This record gives sequence, structure tokens and C-alpha cells, in this order.
Amino acid sequence: MKADFDLGPLADATVVADGGSWTLIFVRALPHPPEKVWAALTDPERLDQWAPFAAARDLSRPGETTLTMVDGPDRTDLPATVLRAEAPTLLEYTWGDDRLRWELAPADGGTMLTLRHTFAKRDEAPMFAAGWHLCVAVLAPLLAGDPVGVIRGRDATAHGWEELRAAYARKLPG
Repeated sequence: MKADFDLGPLADATVVADGGSWTLIFVRALPHPPEKVWAALTDPERLDQWAPFAAARDLSRPGETTLTMVDGPDRTDLPATVLRAEAPTLLEYTWGDDRLRWELAPADGGTMLTLRHTFAKRDEAPMFAAGWHLCVAVLAPLLAGDPVGVIRGRDATAHGWEELRAAYARKLPG
């Protein structure tokens, strides 16, 4: 892990009721084109460098797969189904009982990334926001060709996850 790793400011984040569930809407600008961001969202080798899970296959086509949560030496397989894969603008898949929808739009020479993470319990929103914040903070330098190393699972606590969770709890009171 690089010593000068910068988490950056809190993302534009909100939580909305979604039927019997909740959706975290997490928005972050990245200074890279949508095609480059798309590859990082779908290619298993790239996902393994920034995401909280490893993917059993490329996510750029619909169908069943497995996403394996990685937490130190622990691995937890979760079923997943890619529902929509419209390169390079929309990727939507289930992740266990949750649903992730990644929207990519060109913006100011880069990409406006909008993640809509739908889940069951409202009080989990700050935890998810902190986790995705760390993931995207790792993704940005990775896309720039200057990787900092993956941060996931219990390793996140050594990189500001608790502080981020508390900050998002204040931002997303519920």
C-alpha cells in the first residue's frame, strides 16, 4: 500500500426507499473515459485489483456467475446474475440478495460514475458507502496506471473505513 494514498472527499451520496428495500446512490467523477472504467467494472483481473470481490467470469455479458467476497484469507461465494451489460454505459447485476447498477456517463473529459446499490436494511447505508468509497479511491489510481493495491474486508479498517463510515452516517442520517 502506498504511503501517500489519498481517500479524497466524501462522494455525492443519498439513500432512497425502493419498495421494501433501500438504494444507496453513490456518485463519483473519474478522470478516465467510460470505456476504461467499463473494463475495470467487468474484467475479472481488473476487478480483483479494486473490488470487494473476485468475479468467476467477465461481467460484460448477461447470465449467472459467482462473486467471491474476499476478507483476508476468508472467501465467501455469493451467487450473482448479470442482468444488463450495455458497454460502456450500464452494468447491472445481483450480488447475493443485493443489486448493483453501475451507470457511466461521459463528463468533463472523464466519466461520471453512478452506483445504485440496493439492499435490505437502511442502517447498512453508511457501511456500504464507506466500502464503495474505499473501492473507488483504489480504482482511480489503478485506472491512472499507478495502483495502490486492493483494500477490502478487514484490511479496510487500517485505511480509514471507520472514519468514512462515521462521516457517511452523518451525511446519510436515517
